[in-house]
Amino acid sequence: MSKKRIITSKGFTIVEMMIAMLVMVIASFAIGAVIVDGQHGWSVMYDNIHSDVVTDGYVARKRFDTVMRRASREKIFVTDEGRSVEVYYYANDESTVVDRYVRFFEANGDLNLEYGQLDPKVTLSIETICGDVSGCTFRQVGRSTQMILTLNDGTHTNTIVSSAVTHNQ
Repeated sequence: MSKKRIITSKGFTIVEMMIAMLVMVIASFAIGAVIVDGQHGWSVMYDNIHSDVVTDGYVARKRFDTVMRRASREKIFVTDEGRSVEVYYYANDESTVVDRYVRFFEANGDLNLEYGQLDPKVTLSIETICGDVSGCTFRQVGRSTQMILTLNDGTHTNTIVSSAVTHNQ
């Protein structure tokens, strides 16, 4: 009787290798596409966060909050159209009467802050807080004063709504 020899292979066939390589190439392209898309999204988000309108909006909101919290709650004047707000405050801690004013107003695409003294009413300085203002409205809401500021630099738009309550009598 003759012995038959059974041959077994201990490797992969060329077809199996080609299929495995094809699966790896497709997976690599899919992972690459996800990475590129993520990088693009991150770049867009970074540009939006660090745009001038976002930075200017933050500065305007902080300045509005600081000034309004320092103002006297008895003397707040918002124009009928809401184009400006004027508040009175104490010049320093030793003052016994409200003797200064601050007025927020928009002019020529800038948000401005006018400082002045009362009696006689004299403007001491005008400071530009931010540019690229496409809309600015002030209004009284209960005991608080609200600023709605829209900034637009042509590529980014940012709307800031800030509300502050005065703390001084």
